[in-house]
Amino acid sequence: MRKDKLIKGAITNGVINGIINVGIQYFLLKESAPIAISVDSITNTAHTVLGEAVFLAITLALITTIIGYFTIKEEKVPFFPTAFWLTIKHGFFTFGVVTSLAVLWQKYFGTVEVSLITALFIIGAIASIVAGVVNYLTLKSSLKLSHGNN
Repeated sequence: MRKDKLIKGAITNGVINGIINVGIQYFLLKESAPIAISVDSITNTAHTVLGEAVFLAITLALITTIIGYFTIKEEKVPFFPTAFWLTIKHGFFTFGVVTSLAVLWQKYFGTVEVSLITALFIIGAIASIVAGVVNYLTLKSSLKLSHGNN
């Protein structure tokens, strides 16, 4: 599979996932506006934009990896152990990146409350980026390894 086709598919996947997850998050957060982007606490009872984004990004990374793997029609690596560990890796990688961004946001900008629309835009952007990148990495790794190319 050509690289430009992988990138086009990843962008499409990212946009679709972003739109779907904005819709889902709207129904989850519509009673919570205004919403803080982050708060200065490890545990809290309030919804935050980046708090929701961390959980969403992890589950999206896991689901996107598995679905991406099983939609490959060409020869691919076996699911276990290669794609299984790829799924775990994407989950931990996504957790680390989104959590780090949330910590950096809190350190440099503090607690900032935003409207529901702004919160949905941020969550949608994160969902789009995570879905697109994870889809691209999944297909690239699964196909690359199966064909023996470096």
